[in-house]
Amino acid sequence: MTAPIRYGTVLILSGPSGAGKSTLTSRALAEFPDLSFSISCTTRALRGGEKDGVDYYFLSKEKFEEHIAKGDFLEYACVHGNFYGTLRSEVARRVEEGRDVILDIDVQGAQKILERAEKDELLARCVETVFIAPPSRAELERRLRGRGTDSEESIAKRLGNAGRELSCWKQYKYLVINDDADKAYENFRGLILALRSSTKRLKEDPFHEQR
Repeated sequence: MTAPIRYGTVLILSGPSGAGKSTLTSRALAEFPDLSFSISCTTRALRGGEKDGVDYYFLSKEKFEEHIAKGDFLEYACVHGNFYGTLRSEVARRVEEGRDVILDIDVQGAQKILERAEKDELLARCVETVFIAPPSRAELERRLRGRGTDSEESIAKRLGNAGRELSCWKQYKYLVINDDADKAYENFRGLILALRSSTKRLKEDPFHEQR
């Protein structure tokens, strides 16, 4: 029997800054060629070295608001005067091709997507939520300070946000605690592989022709 045709998985990753989401994502993207990272839209200006369609889709405020009016975003938010959002088309196109896609989304954005999935059959079949957490708040603070790039004010803000985010872990279907980087990645990659066997994403009966 050939491999069954399936929809891809929409992996929503959330967790506090410093938990290791970016590291896990980078390793998974390097290992799995049919895994991709969702590119978000933003109204902020390009920064040095960034490319449109690679780092973000850079849109005018008018174009972004047009997408909002049409209901094109799975989720969006205004941060420091700039809009950020995830287009449904960016995700749907990939999962319909059977490709998995990762979304690095905060807790509020993840909740918006889950609410959208209640009325969206494709999302309901494809969305899976994963919370990436540090082993402790003390370790999280050590990691943030170890970067050497953030001010004391920024660290304090990130730790405050982390406290609120960590309290939401029960809202997610899966939890990966990033204590040891290699062990955390093995757990994460194992989850990716296991989710590819989910029966709810099969497009057809794999045994139909054998009856």
